[in-house]
Amino acid sequence: MATFSKKRRQSHVKSGSQSTNNVADMFLRGPTNVEEEGRFVEGSILRLTMKNFLTYDYSVLFPGPNLNMIVGANGTGKSSIVCAICLGLAGKTAILGRGDKVGLYVKRGCNKGFIEIMLYKAGGNVVINREIHVENNQSLWMLNERHCNQKAVEEEVKSLRIQVSNLCQFLPQEKVGEFAKMSKIELLEATEKSVGPPEMYEYHCELKNFRNKERELENVVKEKVSFLEKAKQRNDRNKHDVNRYYEKKRHLDVIELLDKKKPWVEYETTRKECEGAKKERDDAKKQLSALKQAQAPMLRKIQLIDNQLKPTEAQIKAKTVAIKEASLKCKQKQEQLDRKHKEIEDIKQTQRLKQMEEEDHQKRISNTRRTIEDLKAELAKVADQPDVTPRINAVNLELRNIREERAKLEGEKGDLRREKENLHAETRMLLRKLSDMNNMMNAKEEKLRGRHRDTHTALQWLRQNRQLFVGNVHEPMMLVINVKDHRFAKFVENHISFHDLRAFVFQKKDDMERFMTEVRDKMNLKVNSISAPEDSCSRRPPSRNIESLRRFGFFTYLREMFDAPDEVMSYLCHQYKVHDVPVGNDQTKAMIKTVIEEPYLRVLYTTDERYTLKRSYYSNKISTSNSAVHPSQYLIITVDAEEKRLLEQQMKSCELKLRDIDERIKALQAEAASLDRRDNELLAEKKHLCEVKGKKRQLEQKISTKQDSLRQMEKSVINLQNIEEETKAKIAVVNAEKVSIITVFLAQIKLRSKLTMEKVYLALESVGLMGEKSKLENDCRDGASELKTTEQKCSRLEQRKVQLTEQCRGLLKRAMSICKMRPDESLPEDLRNAFSKLPDTLDEIDAMLNEERSRAECFTGLSENVVDEYNKREQEIKHLEKELEDESSALNTYRQNISEAKERWLNPLKQLVEQINDKFSDFFRSMQCAGEVDLHSENEEEYDKYGIRIRVKFHSSTQLHELTAYHQSGGERSVSTMLYLMALQELNRCPFRVVDEINQGMDPVNERRVFDIVVRTACKETTSQYFFITPKLLQNLQYADEMTVLCVHNGSQMLPPNQWDEREFIKRCDQRKAVA
Repeated sequence: MATFSKKRRQSHVKSGSQSTNNVADMFLRGPTNVEEEGRFVEGSILRLTMKNFLTYDYSVLFPGPNLNMIVGANGTGKSSIVCAICLGLAGKTAILGRGDKVGLYVKRGCNKGFIEIMLYKAGGNVVINREIHVENNQSLWMLNERHCNQKAVEEEVKSLRIQVSNLCQFLPQEKVGEFAKMSKIELLEATEKSVGPPEMYEYHCELKNFRNKERELENVVKEKVSFLEKAKQRNDRNKHDVNRYYEKKRHLDVIELLDKKKPWVEYETTRKECEGAKKERDDAKKQLSALKQAQAPMLRKIQLIDNQLKPTEAQIKAKTVAIKEASLKCKQKQEQLDRKHKEIEDIKQTQRLKQMEEEDHQKRISNTRRTIEDLKAELAKVADQPDVTPRINAVNLELRNIREERAKLEGEKGDLRREKENLHAETRMLLRKLSDMNNMMNAKEEKLRGRHRDTHTALQWLRQNRQLFVGNVHEPMMLVINVKDHRFAKFVENHISFHDLRAFVFQKKDDMERFMTEVRDKMNLKVNSISAPEDSCSRRPPSRNIESLRRFGFFTYLREMFDAPDEVMSYLCHQYKVHDVPVGNDQTKAMIKTVIEEPYLRVLYTTDERYTLKRSYYSNKISTSNSAVHPSQYLIITVDAEEKRLLEQQMKSCELKLRDIDERIKALQAEAASLDRRDNELLAEKKHLCEVKGKKRQLEQKISTKQDSLRQMEKSVINLQNIEEETKAKIAVVNAEKVSIITVFLAQIKLRSKLTMEKVYLALESVGLMGEKSKLENDCRDGASELKTTEQKCSRLEQRKVQLTEQCRGLLKRAMSICKMRPDESLPEDLRNAFSKLPDTLDEIDAMLNEERSRAECFTGLSENVVDEYNKREQEIKHLEKELEDESSALNTYRQNISEAKERWLNPLKQLVEQINDKFSDFFRSMQCAGEVDLHSENEEEYDKYGIRIRVKFHSSTQLHELTAYHQSGGERSVSTMLYLMALQELNRCPFRVVDEINQGMDPVNERRVFDIVVRTACKETTSQYFFITPKLLQNLQYADEMTVLCVHNGSQMLPPNQWDEREFIKRCDQRKAVA
């Protein structure tokens, strides 16, 4: 592969893995001479090396200084070169619009990739190396063979005015559509960076910052002007309140003086009142002393009587205590007498009980004698009856036989119960297995309902009305077909159409017509039905024995992979030839070319494919079609029908056995009941015989026992005479004890009577003294009342005097505290003078206080804060006026600076846009269209709103319209974008431009015109390097000597670079043209 131009400049782009070291040495040589290198603009690409990058194993690219046209078919690796330029110059992956991770750009199967770019620089070329590692998605950078970080590479690239993120300089394939979507503001910034002087974009950014700062200053000035105006207005409103505040303060000062004088007036009034109370108290004390002297003789007599009464009362109390003690002793002796009476009664009761016991004893002896006589009479009667022992022995033998028979029955019943439990366990196991199978069938039904609800509805109707049909009726095939191994389900399901899988199968056609009349005509259901062949085909043999096909990997026929009712299998053999469709494995697939040559094979299956063979009747040639075997959806659920039938038979067998066991258990229970009845009869008879046999022996034992009891009772007779004598002796002893107790009791009675009489005499003496005392007290009562009244008066006056004294002290202390005086300090002279101008009485002071307070209360809503705020705001107003003056001055200065910066930026920008417009308009006029570029701004002062507006017109009948992503067609947008970039190209501010496949949407006419403009513009010596990537070119285009055409080839038949002969290639081209 080679690229050539009139200058004989070569560049090689290789894809594949056929490069050698020699070839690499040839590629690395760079520009051929100094003169050629001097034609490059600083920052242009001299060499691009790619290793294990996207589609390239190892490739080196030598672009020319002007237009570089990279041509190649889609997928050969043209855009890979664009990616290498972007990533090699520290561009972001987002610019390319492909993978977001840099590791994705390494060739698949490689651990790391490599990019090397040599850039032209007057002082010495710059070589940038980037090594990309897939594992950690990281890169290693080298700048001029020295390791560095990405930041250093970005700064070096920026110093060379390379901007891979600027769509005006670098337009990859995935971003072509975004150029037209750029806003006017974005286009202006991209243009400034691409072709403007270095300081132009900086001036623009500076202006935007200046404008933002200006807005901030304007806002600050406006806010301060507004705040100053509001502060002045607020102070004007508050001035009247301040005057009112001072007037109110004058009233409050008077109130304060009145409040200070009032305690002094109150103190003086209280002091005078205290002196009057003291004088009254002294007079009352003199009167009380005179009354006490008048009543002294009578009080002494009363005291004498009280002294006489005290011994008498003490004697009375002593007599009372002695009387109580005597009474207590009398009570104790009385209780002792009561106990002795009770003891005598107990002795007599014991005697009576002994007499009654002897009477009962005699009665028992008499009764026992009568009982013995009766038992002897009965014994005489029993002795005449026959012996019952033989009969008892016979009954015992029969009872033993019955018990043995019953044990045998219980054993049989136990065996039957165990057998029954085993059958129940087996039944539960069978039910569980059948339930699992039914659940699988239900799963099949759910799939049927989900795929075809009408068929499911018809199925429910069939199950309810099966009695209407004469022959066999089978449910849809997908429910009755049971695949033997779930791995085979995909072959069966792929072979039988779903139309037939959901079909009902009938043995008789009449049944099918009746069914379709009901469900299709009456119920309006869309269902399929099939009538099985009259002659069964289910056992039809295959064309060839499977053994003859095993060498090809075939192991069975399709029919052997599943079970189905005879009518269903017959239909499938007849319609789908399932008996004659072999199934093979991977060996079959490997030998498929040999297999399809075998006769009699029409359809066959390998592990994953189905092959259909058709043999021409004329040429006998075989045409083959194959398709993938899709996974099973319905038949994957397998139920072994034979196993289900056996389980159902086992269930019926278990039910029959259970019924038989139940009947046998009932018979054994009836037999056991009969034995129980006979056993009860024999037990009753044995009991009666035993009673008869044991009655004589019992009578003899009873007679012997009664006689022994009689002898014992006759021996234990009670002697009543001895008991009576013992009773009299005990009573005599108790009576003697009673006599001594009564003697002590009478002595205590006499003592109590004596003490009582003495107490009465002392009480009479005490009554006489009390009468005399009462008479004296009545005489003193009138004088005592006056004395008490005088004492109360003295006490009240003393309390009043003390209270007023304390009150005076408190008032004096309060007055001095209010005036802020020390305890030893006299009233200041200024307060004396002020107090002299005020009223001297409390009433006048209170009246004046009320008046002043009323006047002060008229000034509501005023406080000292009003004055403080007023004064504070006055200071703030002065400060704000000074700040406002400073801010206004700064704003004017700032506006002057903005005006100067605007001149530095706007005039060159207008000239630049004018130059772009001239070139852009010329390009469009050359294409017989119209286009213009202008600087657009809604407000000259809003520098962040400035933008470049592109307007185009492709038809004479239309007006100029702004270039947008929606108004123009794709081709029109591509033409406009390309011509705008070419207009920038001649200004030559950036070292190179890259445009990837921008001509894809153009019509041939526009494409040819644009190509001519590109060649004419990009091949001028004053322009910078240009990369134009395209997958195709029109015929008979005009080329220039300054162009470099880079052809990108890719493929397994590629000629290695070291075998490429450019002259031979040209020679063959000339020969072909001559022949043509």
